[in-house]
Amino acid sequence: MQVSALPEPVEPLPQQVDPLPEQGAAPFTITAGFRIPRVPTEWAPHSHPFHELVWVRGGTLTSRVGDRVFTVSEGHGLWMPAGVAHGGRSTAGAQFHDAFFAPDRTPFAVGEPKAVAMTPLLESLLIHLSGTDLDEAARARAESVVFDVLRPSERQFALQLPNDPRIDPIAEALLDDPGDPRSLEEWAVRLGISDRTVTRAFRQATGLSFAQWRQLLRVHRALTLLSEGFDVLTISETLGYARSSSFIAAFRRVMGTTPGAFFAAGDGADGAPGDVRNPVSGVQNA
Repeated sequence: MQVSALPEPVEPLPQQVDPLPEQGAAPFTITAGFRIPRVPTEWAPHSHPFHELVWVRGGTLTSRVGDRVFTVSEGHGLWMPAGVAHGGRSTAGAQFHDAFFAPDRTPFAVGEPKAVAMTPLLESLLIHLSGTDLDEAARARAESVVFDVLRPSERQFALQLPNDPRIDPIAEALLDDPGDPRSLEEWAVRLGISDRTVTRAFRQATGLSFAQWRQLLRVHRALTLLSEGFDVLTISETLGYARSSSFIAAFRRVMGTTPGAFFAAGDGADGAPGDVRNPVSGVQNA
């Protein structure tokens, strides 16, 4: 059974969960909230005048920022600096959390998107700060502890896109369909360049071989499908593996564990397989 693509984008996600001024001073140093989208939810490229930390529970979050794709699973968040354009997607039924940080009151500088370790303490503090009944002193104490415990994750799970016109058609085609079976040699013929040129361009642009890059992309896609409840056999077929054992081995090489160990078995996605589409295809930096 193949996982097909939707012809149109799904439900758009607002730029923020709770009302937040896009101009002027933020009401607090940290403003947090959450929502639970019914369906896979996409948001168009946009930016904020505030730093943003987003994370999900019970799903995955995928964001395309310039020439990088970030896939964030449970236990991790994504820090997005103020002014950085980004678009992406969260899976159906996941709790989507975000917190906005006033730049002039944030006591550190992170100039690029980073995965953040969402420890139970950090998550609890941010949920606490989403309350509307905190007095000024209580809020200040909680915000101070947030800044003490907010740290980058040891695993920065990002896919570097080539940004090289010679091989960008390969990357975009595989973003649209990670299971595309065409070999490096077939791509070289299609693009009218040599095998060696394709190999060298992938190494120079991404630090990976073509095969390694495609494998990493497929694992990004697998994380989303796993979180939406698809079984390993369906995912392995969708991603172009001849055997599920080959997919499991590739997943383990990248993630250090098997798909089954990474995600606990669930009840499946809310919709049919046809409701799933590639989370990054066509999402461009503004």
